[in-house]
Amino acid sequence: MVSIKDIAAACGVSIATVSKALNDHKDVSETTKLTVQETAKKMGYFPNSQARALKTNRTYNIGVLFSEQTNSGLTQNYFASVLDSFKKEVESAGYDITFISGNIGERKMTPYEHCMYRNVDGVLIVSVDDFVDKGTVELMKSNIPMVSIDHISENHLSVVSDNEAGMRQLVEYIAGKGHTKIAYIYGDSSDVTSIRLRTFKETLVRLNIKIRSEFLLQGRYHDTKCTELLVKQVLSCSDRPTCIILPDDFAAIGAINALEELGLSVPEDISIAGYDGIVLSQVLRPKLTTIRQDTERLGAEAAKRLIALINKEITNDSAPVSVKGSLLEGASVKNLNR
Repeated sequence: MVSIKDIAAACGVSIATVSKALNDHKDVSETTKLTVQETAKKMGYFPNSQARALKTNRTYNIGVLFSEQTNSGLTQNYFASVLDSFKKEVESAGYDITFISGNIGERKMTPYEHCMYRNVDGVLIVSVDDFVDKGTVELMKSNIPMVSIDHISENHLSVVSDNEAGMRQLVEYIAGKGHTKIAYIYGDSSDVTSIRLRTFKETLVRLNIKIRSEFLLQGRYHDTKCTELLVKQVLSCSDRPTCIILPDDFAAIGAINALEELGLSVPEDISIAGYDGIVLSQVLRPKLTTIRQDTERLGAEAAKRLIALINKEITNDSAPVSVKGSLLEGASVKNLNR
């Protein structure tokens, strides 16, 4: 393995000069920097992360605590997109990522213990199902720099999708098409679900549209089978809805399946709308009316804030960053005004 000492000998300079040149210090001339850096590259030098950690008191390693109730993991389009954006941003700043879990081989650990074991510089918490879980609470109360996505807490910084604005825009669009009998199949209990459900009801009241309890059913995110059953249930009402909002775009596939089994078509017989704006939603026929969440900015903002927190450029009491989405009109909501 090539060492700094080897590079110093090859360049005819001191070990200290090589170290400064590789770390881009200002007290080394540009000519010397270029010579040292090119020599290091030709010799196949790679910096030792352990040595750098001892020198800087940092590991340049960020932990990611990720979980979601459907156990879809990184195959779930929305979270995969958020984490991909986060990964690109932290890697461009020189950080590696470690996924935090409760198991290291046969050894059981809490999330906090795993973070300490890996000596991470900071943690991203995304889609943790239960923020009152003992292990999660222990981590959140620690002094490790931390940012969460879609969960606001006094203990750490947050980056959130503006679900209130998104749901309000979606309901207003559907109502603007002449729909007054709107059903909403919402997802698992969470902060996001609570905000969307509350906003759905508030928007109906503001638009003088009746809230009907039989049109409000709790389902599960990304669960097509569950959605199929609930769509059939809500359509069994004597005065059925003209439009159904689903918890997410993937669940909308379950709605389409249920409608086909009942011999109904979208949007001629029943209109549907989703949420998230995943790529799949725009290749369905008809294209799905949905709210596109800005996953790229969500991940990037979380990364920037976490790095700023690690560098002590901001503090934990900084205001949450709210990221707005946008309406994709699609063609799955029928215009009843015509």
